[in-house]
Amino acid sequence: MILADYHVHSEFSSDSQAPMEQMIERALQLGLKKLCFTDHMDYDYPQVSDHNFLFDPKAYTTKLSELKERYHKRLEILTGIELGLQPHLHKQLKALIKDYSFDFIIGSSHVVNHFDPYYLEYWENKTKEQGIVEYFTSIIHNCKVFHDFNVYGHIDYIIRYVPEKYGDHTGVGGMADYSYHDYRDLLDEVLKTILSYGKGIEVNSAGLKYGLGYPHPKADVLRRYKELGGELITIGSDAHKPEHLCYDFHIIPDFLKDLGFRYYAVFREGKPVYEKL
Repeated sequence: MILADYHVHSEFSSDSQAPMEQMIERALQLGLKKLCFTDHMDYDYPQVSDHNFLFDPKAYTTKLSELKERYHKRLEILTGIELGLQPHLHKQLKALIKDYSFDFIIGSSHVVNHFDPYYLEYWENKTKEQGIVEYFTSIIHNCKVFHDFNVYGHIDYIIRYVPEKYGDHTGVGGMADYSYHDYRDLLDEVLKTILSYGKGIEVNSAGLKYGLGYPHPKADVLRRYKELGGELITIGSDAHKPEHLCYDFHIIPDFLKDLGFRYYAVFREGKPVYEKL
């Protein structure tokens, strides 16, 4: 049984309206022992919406310190962050984590060459394959210039947003899908690069919420990660609302055990502690 959710958003993220207290109360209802807030910090996010994915880190860490004290007898609350990685941001990101202490840091690719795949602008003048290759390649570039994170988040995030214009939405629920084998060489390089810096990857159950039929990343990618020697995984729901906390966590242990994993990690002060699945 998984008793920790290590990817959680609140009203400090531009795309969430959930007060931290609501997320905490839901965690208590679910019987969690640990809850790690990982709100979005995406410097230089393209101005295509009202979201800027920035927050005041002083206000954020102060709020979490207050909540840790208030709930310390009932729930361990951890201070995390989800950093939107882009190669030119490495100095800014290093300065942030030097000035503020985080228990846990997710590095994620949301913006690739100035576009978020969430928006159709990213896909203009690209085939599906070109868009996916560009996204996976960005992970390699990001890791090479900045690797002060603990795990890489939702490494196949791109698949959520493949436009219907490609006409191949044959996955579960009519969603797009992809085959690990079609991108094997590139994905192997992604995984080997992450491992070369001693980092892990996240198992993100939002893939199930979005109707993909699997968490991020899909089983074949996780299996290959294990074959390459990867052991460090964290588990998060990517919840932006209380009702999405621990989304489909009940199926994750067996899913991971079938792939050969026996433990998942929780972080405190940047250091992993392994828990049995």
